[in-house]
Amino acid sequence: MTSRDFLYGLPSKVSPSAIEGLDTVFHFDLDGESGGQYTITVADQKVTVADGLIGEPKCVVRTSGENFINLATGELNPMMAVLTGKVKITNQGEMLRYAKIFGLM
Repeated sequence: MTSRDFLYGLPSKVSPSAIEGLDTVFHFDLDGESGGQYTITVADQKVTVADGLIGEPKCVVRTSGENFINLATGELNPMMAVLTGKVKITNQGEMLRYAKIFGLM
């Protein structure tokens, strides 16, 4: 699985009822071979994914593609990753609100 595979798989994994009334934009800026830049938008009970950094994000996540996959698969502890600087998050409150919905915790 790549970071792109994981992110593009989110719309099919997130229940519309879990995001009812929620509205946000995330930018994922992932370095390295398995990285890339992606925008996740939550609006109108839908999750959409796009290549590139589009719009004004409420939260930006910066890490390597490898660290992102390790987070997604549970091999990397999210709190330790943030505390050690392996993952940088501009709005941790926003990420915490969505991390469980996205399957990152």
